[in-house]
Amino acid sequence: MKTAYFDCLFGVSGDMILGALVSCGVPVNVLTAELKKLNIDGFELKENTVLRSGISAVHIDVLIKPQHEHRHLSHIKNIIKSSSLSDTVKSKAVRIFTRLAEAEARVHNTTPEKIHFHEVGALDAIIDVVGACIGLEYLDVEKIVSTPLRLGTGTVTCEHGVMPVPVPAVVELTKGIPVVRTSYKGELTTPTGAAIVTTLASSYQSLENFISEMAGYGSGTRESEEHPNVLRISIGTIQHSPHDDHSVLIETNIDDMNPEIFGFLSDKLLGKGAKDVYMSPIYMKKGRPGTLLSILTDEALKETMLEILFAETTTLGVRITRVSRKVLKRESKTVETEYGPVRVKVAYITGMERFAPEYEDCARIARERNIPLINVYDIVRKCASN
Repeated sequence: MKTAYFDCLFGVSGDMILGALVSCGVPVNVLTAELKKLNIDGFELKENTVLRSGISAVHIDVLIKPQHEHRHLSHIKNIIKSSSLSDTVKSKAVRIFTRLAEAEARVHNTTPEKIHFHEVGALDAIIDVVGACIGLEYLDVEKIVSTPLRLGTGTVTCEHGVMPVPVPAVVELTKGIPVVRTSYKGELTTPTGAAIVTTLASSYQSLENFISEMAGYGSGTRESEEHPNVLRISIGTIQHSPHDDHSVLIETNIDDMNPEIFGFLSDKLLGKGAKDVYMSPIYMKKGRPGTLLSILTDEALKETMLEILFAETTTLGVRITRVSRKVLKRESKTVETEYGPVRVKVAYITGMERFAPEYEDCARIARERNIPLINVYDIVRKCASN
């Protein structure tokens, strides 16, 4: 799977993303030709190679004729949807602007439809957002992974006057997203940059087994003596293969406990971090039926598991075994379906993906829509694979 890795160590903005994608090989003339499909005039892209703390990077100047109109979300959606751009580009761009409008609406206590886009909705932001989607499609990027976003401090002057950094829209956009609060005086992550990354990135982590094919650097406008004002995007693939995992297996035989307790106990152990909890029927002394309770957990959680086990069950002792496992790389993601968002577990095998829809989400849909659960699973898997 072709993956773009956003290294946002020194921040991210719309123009930095555009510059990094051009640095990765997206021709400016192709970018311009695609953007012309928006049927808007009054802009020109100019590519400049600059040095930022000794690093060669691309800066894209978006030259715009004076604009005298503020646009609402509906105007921007109409511009994008009525264009002849690909469906993928249009879908991603609309999602980004919708997310941005929702964040601004929460900040200003209004609705996304009533937001007047100023800096973030001006023509240069439309160019940045749509241009980023065009560049990612040109490079055949299927997945985006990002480092945690970096946020500065201090104040910045904008359309609404002096605002704290990070500005409120960025705070809204990064809710639930890993961030690093730095002591840098100034804006590192802009609303447009945050909207693009938080809408398109599937995870925020260091990549293992990532084979980079190319890397590009995009520069912001500002010079900094503290760090190079650049965003690095690496394009490559992730090689997924089973890796070793070391765990602790805790087991005990129980034949004198109300069986209703096992369900409660299982939920509690899993809630505290157990990797797996399962029960097997066994026969014990004098032919008594019993239950073999097995708990798979990390070494660091062993004492927590034992404390729960001795408090919640009738066992007088346990067996502890160190075990090795071979496990596939996996992650959780949310996919959009005709019934709304559904969580899906994704396991990666070299060259393939295996999808497991989240039971609770599918069961809720089946109950609400009065449709067979098996049909919901089939639809979710199809959406995930697409």
